[in-house]
Amino acid sequence: MIQLKRYTVAGIIFVWITGSLAHFLYAWTGNNSIAGLFTPVNESVWEHMKLLFFPMLLYSFFISVIFKSSRLCIASSLLWGNLAGTLLIPVFYYAYTFILAKNIFILDIGIFILCTLIAFGLSYKLSESRASCVHKIYAALSACLALILLMCFIIFTIRPPGLKIFEDPARTGATSEKPHSFPSFS
Repeated sequence: MIQLKRYTVAGIIFVWITGSLAHFLYAWTGNNSIAGLFTPVNESVWEHMKLLFFPMLLYSFFISVIFKSSRLCIASSLLWGNLAGTLLIPVFYYAYTFILAKNIFILDIGIFILCTLIAFGLSYKLSESRASCVHKIYAALSACLALILLMCFIIFTIRPPGLKIFEDPARTGATSEKPHSFPSFS
């Protein structure tokens, strides 16, 4: 398990670095549609959930290859952690902005850091206890939920619903120009 602990710490660092770089990738690629499916295309809370989800998903594939003997357990644990960490981003964001009645940039960064730690901490605990490996149904359920969230990221990047979580604060009350919006496929 010492090896798993090292890979967990490496995963945290990997997600922090790639998630931070991913924040700018869409703009760096000249608003490339493919990059926009996997990186934030605007400043909405929904788009910022991608900063944790996709780097951790990528790292999960890498780790699953390394730990072939317990692949199902490791992959399932990482997916559960990824889902928890990703879904906690809007929970923490809306909790603190409700309490403080404003958005604070450093707290947004702190949420990303905290949710990454929670995601990998949960993954490590599940892998260590093998709780996610007891039944293959838990592994299948984690994979299905991760696939659903992945599809939601793609669909809602192209056609975001009119809910607050999808609103780009940079566009609220500003000009009619839409900075960093995703190009339409229609």
